[in-house]
Amino acid sequence: MNVVIFGASGMVGQGVLLECLRDTGVEHVLVIGRSSVGQQHAKLREVLVKDLFDVTSYANELTGLDACFFCLGISSAGMSEAAYRRLTYDLTVVIAQELAARNSALCFIYVSGASTDSTERGRTMWARVKGAAENALLRMPFRSAFMFRPGIIQPLDGIRSKTAVYQMAISLLRPLFPLMRRAFPNAITTTSQLGRAMIAVAREGAASRVLETRDITRY
Repeated sequence: MNVVIFGASGMVGQGVLLECLRDTGVEHVLVIGRSSVGQQHAKLREVLVKDLFDVTSYANELTGLDACFFCLGISSAGMSEAAYRRLTYDLTVVIAQELAARNSALCFIYVSGASTDSTERGRTMWARVKGAAENALLRMPFRSAFMFRPGIIQPLDGIRSKTAVYQMAISLLRPLFPLMRRAFPNAITTTSQLGRAMIAVAREGAASRVLETRDITRY
């Protein structure tokens, strides 16, 4: 597979990138983002852009792709719904539309989160916006599209979250993760499991177009 990753410098994206580099079935990995992932590998190509909304500046890179792993995401804390929607819904849609126009056989995998609201009418702002993004992607003419909704994610391989409050929580919970995973196997996954699951689903498909943690941990 030839894949593109958006958000590869974030916690989830780092995990997906590592698994792509490890997987012998992934031939080329294109990473597009505002900041470098700080890695070098024979099958990795990195394209840095100032403004991801300016799709025309990197559109020529978006061809010959089999899968997109869309891991861009920000915390909604302290944000208005309009600002959060612009960076979560609008940006996702504008990139996805360009990918769909250039890659008819592409599988698009979007990372949202547990409790995402598919009705778009619930009380939780971030869940409504994520639900709207999921619904828009599922309507696009991709070969296939899958929505990943992980809950608690344990970072492995030295991966750290760029969000300070998340990283603090992860550091505090680290000694408890083994116990938590035994007690709540359907609520916790790892960056490695998430990456492997995304590659497997892009390659083989899945029974459902929305995958919760219990589905992700099967890979």
